[in-house]
Amino acid sequence: MDASAAAQEEPNIQGGPRERILSTSYELFARRGIKDVGVDELIARSGVAKATFYKYFRSKDELALAYLERWYEARGSAIDRAVERRGAGDAAALLAIFDVFDEWFQQGAAEVSSFLHVMMEMGPDHALGRASIEYLGRTRAQLAALAEAAGLSRAEDFAWSCHILIKGAIVAAAEGDQRAAARAQEMASLLIEHHRGPTR
Repeated sequence: MDASAAAQEEPNIQGGPRERILSTSYELFARRGIKDVGVDELIARSGVAKATFYKYFRSKDELALAYLERWYEARGSAIDRAVERRGAGDAAALLAIFDVFDEWFQQGAAEVSSFLHVMMEMGPDHALGRASIEYLGRTRAQLAALAEAAGLSRAEDFAWSCHILIKGAIVAAAEGDQRAAARAQEMASLLIEHHRGPTR
């Protein structure tokens, strides 16, 4: 199924009104961005009344912030689980991060690029752009903590470099590179070797 067809599918609207609104936004914002999706469409697709929408979210931006938070939590948990399965504390287990992204890329999960997309779409001075930058920073902190636990030197520097590989893979996958995550993983293995041993 291509992206345009997937975007036309009805999102999962199970659960209470707030969950239905958030689930709907997750599908629409991930596929089309923030600006292209209007409140009226969100209301119609989630099957709630306008008053109900505004009871839970005062604006589309507030809903978009909730969407970004949900994606951050899902992304962070997936990374932690993948590293744990490979053996947390083992530097090589950090390569599992790229297996997670490869799975998302193969599934065509549009939300993978959300932080980069929203930051570029809304700009760094907009509340949503600032939130995206903050979540990207939290991901780097997660990477730094994993690197430190694995005994890598200059964990923060490693996190910045690894994050560059992740962001580059996201862009490459959006361009159609089916091996984007695998290529980034190969480079990450070299990066891990570079950060093994004492601080230089």
